[in-house]
Amino acid sequence: MFDIIKYSWRWAATAFSFFIFGIGGILLPFIALPILYCIPATTLVREGKAQAVIHNTFRFYIGMMKRLGVLSYEIEGESKLKDAQLILANHPSLIDVVFLIALVPNANCVVKGRLAKNIFTRGPIRTAGYIINDNNEHVIGMAEKAFSKGHALIVFPEGTRSTPGQTLTLKRGAANIAIRAKAAITTVLIECNPTTLTKSDRWYQIPKTKAHFKIQVKDKIDARSYLVEDPPSVAARKLTSDLQNYFNKELILND
Repeated sequence: MFDIIKYSWRWAATAFSFFIFGIGGILLPFIALPILYCIPATTLVREGKAQAVIHNTFRFYIGMMKRLGVLSYEIEGESKLKDAQLILANHPSLIDVVFLIALVPNANCVVKGRLAKNIFTRGPIRTAGYIINDNNEHVIGMAEKAFSKGHALIVFPEGTRSTPGQTLTLKRGAANIAIRAKAAITTVLIECNPTTLTKSDRWYQIPKTKAHFKIQVKDKIDARSYLVEDPPSVAARKLTSDLQNYFNKELILND
């Protein structure tokens, strides 16, 4: 009986959390962001303030979910994100990006084009200067601009959420950014046990026990070392292969 009560509470708390996220998506473009446009500032300053607003909102959000008992989490090596450039993470759950933005005050992201057209997300995306994933050359050029502004860029090199129980397959886009922008890579390992909010899960299909997230921030990888002997295209292929092996090996070792 007690297990049923706990499950029912987590289900209701999950529904409440999604409701709050939806309400925030509606209110943020119409309240917080117009205020930023009323304050005299450069585009760079405005982007920084918008990123800070989203960062603090997401930090509150994951704290709320923890207090409600929806999930628990532990973070190792958070201090390594302070001067990060290109943050590459695996993607087991829908809320991975919420965690990462909550940890990185100056976070920029590569987002899908459809989100830039959504009435609830296009305001924050444009004001924060997030990068629209429309074509590779555009993304690389915008990534270089983001690094020059001091932004940390979050990318999920799989391009979509992981499938539980299967090895990761990385696309070459993240490696191309690292190679062509000569960016230092900070890898982040995200584990979720039991799995929740995967590609095949609806929000209401919660696990029988509370999901626990373990987030490990690892040491930097210097992408420039791949350019010593190889042209950018070859270097990007090698880096993608090495990153794929690295993520799969580390995640298996952590099981």
